Amino acid sequence: MGQWKITAVHTQAAEKIYIRGEKRMGKEKITDQAMYDFYGKMPLKRAIPLGLQHVLAMFVGNLTPLLIICGACGISGSEEFAHLQVCLLQNAMFVAGVVTLVQLYAIGPIGGKVPIIMGTSSGFIGVFKSVADTMGGGLATYGAIMGASILGGLFESVLGFFIKPLRKFFPAVVTGTVVLSIGLSLISVGINSFGGGSGAKDFGSMENLLLAIFVLVVILTVKHWTNGMASNSAILIGIIAGYIAAFVMSLVLPTTGITADGAEYTKAWVLNWDKVASANWFEIPKLMPVKPVFDMRAIAPVMIMFIVTAVETVGDISGVIMGGMDREATEEELSGGVMCDGLGSTIAALFGVLPNTSFSQNVGLVSMTKVVNRFALSTGAVFLILCGLIPKLGAIVSIMPQAVLGGAAVMMFSSIVISGIQLITKEPLTGRNLSIVSVALGVGYGIGSNSAILANAPQMISLIFGGSGIVPAAVVAIVLNILLPKDK
Repeated sequence: MGQWKITAVHTQAAEKIYIRGEKRMGKEKITDQAMYDFYGKMPLKRAIPLGLQHVLAMFVGNLTPLLIICGACGISGSEEFAHLQVCLLQNAMFVAGVVTLVQLYAIGPIGGKVPIIMGTSSGFIGVFKSVADTMGGGLATYGAIMGASILGGLFESVLGFFIKPLRKFFPAVVTGTVVLSIGLSLISVGINSFGGGSGAKDFGSMENLLLAIFVLVVILTVKHWTNGMASNSAILIGIIAGYIAAFVMSLVLPTTGITADGAEYTKAWVLNWDKVASANWFEIPKLMPVKPVFDMRAIAPVMIMFIVTAVETVGDISGVIMGGMDREATEEELSGGVMCDGLGSTIAALFGVLPNTSFSQNVGLVSMTKVVNRFALSTGAVFLILCGLIPKLGAIVSIMPQAVLGGAAVMMFSSIVISGIQLITKEPLTGRNLSIVSVALGVGYGIGSNSAILANAPQMISLIFGGSGIVPAAVVAIVLNILLPKDK
């Protein structure tokens, strides 16, 4: 151990002895330092657990938005669309892995070379749900969502080129208000799932409610009474527990019910294992499983939402660089990251998947662990790609009872509200900032959540601002931030 004292002498020879000493002691210290270096070299056996930790943190969140929007469009649960839904879930995992690798390693200017995991965005759920309500659902509506996402992704990639002059329009009070609006719009979606899904014949039954509560209790218990990888994977563990509970329930409780008019139905919490059995073990992801439709009723609100998600991505990149590397993000990192976000969303739509964006829960994981190693994160991306080649895995996810999903979603979506509040309070709550938040939420979100007020407005206004509170709140916050005089 005496050789370690020689490191106090700042000579080349001493440095060589120090390094050799580390190597003779084993590679543990070198490997540990590599975890905190984006370009550090790590052995595969140490990198894989760190990469899987990130995948576990986002795996459920990556697939949840797709399940919700498939349900809103009426293309989930039925035998007619069973294979399509499995295909979409398979593609969601595959695309998330590919886009994450682009974000980590970059292709030309596309990709920020930042320690971020990409996945299906939950921020679009509110807007897409309002599009589904406006267009009446069905495969054509889902196609319109894909068409709007193709154009919106290209639009966001263009925004990435101009990120420097645009940043001043999106301070924390604006981005926080937008994130808060996203969370508020999703709470009702989560509580619908909590009751078994709004279309379920046994919606709000005690079986559904108790199953959802059980999942929520498991998540809270694992989150706060464990630590390390278990705590970070609390949502995944809660959902697995929900599957087990649903299976046990099917052994001891009736799995069918009778409607008021005498028709028999299968209860919403019952697991459909036939769907898993019929899925293939291996399949290449299918390009354009749903034909894109270009409809202004979807394009107009989705375009504005892509501006919002660009702002959110800037916040995520800034957060992960500051939290994991203790420095400000460079313009190149922000620009490349937003361009990857946009083009990744376009690629996702071509595979029938909702827009891809940076995952905030992984930003929190990096800030907590300080592990930013690119190779470690890339092992997680490769794992997602492999999952995307195995349809049986997608089938297992697709049979998840809505109540199990709701038990997790209520917590996930409510945490977005808290994130918005944290962003808003990063700066002092001056009179100006309070006015921006108050008016954006009161007028903007109020109009969006009560779209009947726009019944006699021009159709384009109704398309853009009706249905979801996110878009009007974002527009009002941006406009007020520009118009109101700055605090002296």
